[in-house]
Formats: sequence, C-alpha cells, structure tokens
Amino acid sequence: MDDTTRCPYRLDPEGADLQAESAALRAVGPAAPIELPGGVPAWSVTDPALIRRLLTDPRISKDASRHWVADLAGEVPADWSLRMWTDVRNALTAYGPEHARLRRLISPAFATRRIRALAPGIEQIAAGLLDRLAERPEGEVVDLRAEFTWVLPLMVVNTLLGVPEEMHGAFRSTIGRLFETGTPPEQALRNAEAVYTQLALLAEAKRKEPGEDVTTVLIQARDEETSTGLDERELLDNLLLLIGAGHETTVNLLGNAVIQLLSHPDQLEQLKADPARWPDAVEETLRHQPAVANILARFAVEDIHDEATGLTFARGDLLVINFLTAGRDTALHGEDAAHYDHTRATRRDHLSFGHGVHYCLGAELARLESRIALAALFERFPRLTLAVPAAELRPLPSFISNGPRELPVLLHGRA
Repeated sequence: MDDTTRCPYRLDPEGADLQAESAALRAVGPAAPIELPGGVPAWSVTDPALIRRLLTDPRISKDASRHWVADLAGEVPADWSLRMWTDVRNALTAYGPEHARLRRLISPAFATRRIRALAPGIEQIAAGLLDRLAERPEGEVVDLRAEFTWVLPLMVVNTLLGVPEEMHGAFRSTIGRLFETGTPPEQALRNAEAVYTQLALLAEAKRKEPGEDVTTVLIQARDEETSTGLDERELLDNLLLLIGAGHETTVNLLGNAVIQLLSHPDQLEQLKADPARWPDAVEETLRHQPAVANILARFAVEDIHDEATGLTFARGDLLVINFLTAGRDTALHGEDAAHYDHTRATRRDHLSFGHGVHYCLGAELARLESRIALAALFERFPRLTLAVPAAELRPLPSFISNGPRELPVLLHGRA
C-alpha cells in the first residue's frame, strides 16, 4: 500500500507535493489520522470550520510539556527531529495564563500605530534592493528569492528587533533550516544549537548596547522587571519566535504571490492599473498558497468530541492544523477554490495567520511588507517574467514552510 492510500497517512518530510497531500487529506474528511517523521501519530485538521472551533476551544493546548501524553510517557524519542517545534518556551507554545503573560510582553511591538510607522522604512529597503537589481544586465537570470523576497523581510524584522548588521548573515543562514522537516535528527540538533548560539550572541550584544527595539524591551523585562517572570530560556525562545515567524512567512508570501501573478498576467495587469487592489492580491495569496502549509503542534487537554463532525480527539492527541487544505475548501470558496483570483469574494476568509488566542501578532506587518514590496517590484520591473515554467520551480524541503527554494526570473522580460 502506498502513502496516498495508507491510514494513517504518512506526511512526506520533504514536502515534495503539498497540493497532492492536501487533496488526499481533504478526501478523508474534516480531520485525518497522519504519521509525522519518526513515526509520531497525529491528526491533520483540514476543515476550516472545525479548525475555528478547535482553535477557540480552551481544551486545546500548545504546551507539550503539560499536555502531550505520548511524550510525557517517554514514547517520543528524545532526538525527534521536530522537537524544536514542541519544546520551545515562548508565546507560540504557551497555554492559558502563561500564554497571556508572554503575549503581553511582545504584543506592544506589533501595535497598529507602530507597524504603520514602519512603512517608510520598508519602502526605503525595497527601493534599495530594487536599485541593486536594476544594475543587473538585461537577459541575466536572477534568483528573486535570494536577491529580494528573502532579504527584504529579514532586513525588516532585524530592524524591528535591533539585530546588528554584522549578525544578519548568520541569522539568514540558520533560521531557515529549522523549517526543513526532512532533516535527520543529528542535523536538526546541530541546527538548533546554531540558532541558540546566535540568539545568545544577540542578547549579549543588546545588553551591551541597548536600543529602541523589541529585543531591548524583552531583555529589560528579563533583567529588570522581575514581575514578568521571564527567564533566559523564554527570552531566547521568544526572540526565536519573532525572527522565525517574522521572516519565513513573509518570504514565502512574497514568493508565492510573485509566482501566481506572473502565472496570471491578466490579473497582474488589473493590479497595475489599480494599485489600490494590491491588498486583495495579498489576501488571495494567503488563501490560495499560504506561507505555512501545516503548523504543529496542539494537544487535546481532555477527550474532545466534535458534534458537527462526529470526531473525537483523545486526551493528549497531537493536532496539526492544515492551513493549505483549509484554504482550498470548496464548501467555503467554491468549486474553483484551486484557482487563483484576487477578486474572489472570499479572499479574506482564510486562516493563514491562525485563529483565536494564538492569532499571529505579525499579521499586519506581513501584509504591509507584501503590499509595499509587490507594488514596488512590478512598478520597477513591469516586464518581469519567470525564467522557467512555474511547474518546474522546486518547493522548499518542508511540510511546514510553503514556498519556492529559488525564484529564477528575467527582470526585463523575454526578448
């Protein structure tokens, strides 16, 4: 029996064909039994209505240290390759009062007024990167991911966090590896060690030279405001959350939007003619090709029976939220849900930034960056084209991170 028919469905650690997996899981039902790398059992939750119910249910936790029964019983290997996703102690994995405590510390950084104030800086970063691209000779194939869609979000999040310029390269080379879900356990451990080394160096640098940035605020909460209860591990893990979530998701959002727009030139021309519609393109990209295909993990605090679907999740069950499949739900988005259409009435009705108490704090920043970057890119290079057919683009080696490994383009179009 192959992996497309076996139950539980074994996720491809390399994420080679996320859309095929999405279709197979959707066919099973609102949630499907799956097997994660290392033989770890879980549920893939695919139905958007069920996802919303679960993500607002107080009996659903993200704290593996308290609620993952299999791990507490010693049934999950200590060197499990995805352990970074369950063992970190930050606002992403906290539950109940602990989550509220940690979220309060970082949420001021993402206040609407502060995010909007970043717009001129983002415009300047985009313009500088596009100036460099404009110097490339006509006819040369350029990897737009390496030169633009990867670099811009990294520069923005580093500005927000006050990461010294000399550390940018190190974070660029380490953070992305955490999303590679096919990594062998020993390499995953080395990747984690490399990331924590950089985070510790960042904390050390900001303690020596504090600034008007989020890292400094968190360090002050750790060192001075003992009432916050923030310890050193939580400090580093929340920095990891902010850098990882603030970067990888926007990289993929930009790359996926470029691919879809270049594959639908009629829609791209509509956007060029009416730049006020760029937010619609961003939302449709988030629905159609979310930057995060699957996110883990959540756990049932007790047995949970869902009346609408008839499904029961046992205490300690690990739940994987499948954003990619939810975004293609035909009951919600119509029979053409697999088609990209920035005028779609339900383009904003997606779950790509989560739902409930763990809704992504950086959602508006990602939207702002994407609107600015896409408008600037296509204004500067109106004849931009893919250098290879979209079907030949290689996906990232991940079932979490959804985007292209490379994005080869011709800046000035085809001769």
